[in-house]
Amino acid sequence: MKKITKIPRVTAVEIRPPFGLHLTFNDGVVRDVDLTRDVWGPMFEPLQNPEFFAQVAIKDGTVAWPNGLDLDPLVLHGDFEPDRRASDSNSSRSAPR
Repeated sequence: MKKITKIPRVTAVEIRPPFGLHLTFNDGVVRDVDLTRDVWGPMFEPLQNPEFFAQVAIKDGTVAWPNGLDLDPLVLHGDFEPDRRASDSNSSRSAPR
């Protein structure tokens, strides 16, 4: 298991349509994250609307939306893979376009 001594914090976010984020972290890491496969389910459903997706903001060192959804900064940073157990059970569901 990877040892984390300090949780990275998002310091800047830019939208990369349709469901991408360009992120800058406090340790200098810059990453593009594509959420296309993740924009489904009750909490993510509002993000399917590009206008709502564009309301992303930085809150407490990570990205968040007005519906209360926030994302794990360690996953965004690339330190860990997201838990896809729920999406694996819904593998027949297609990603939004």
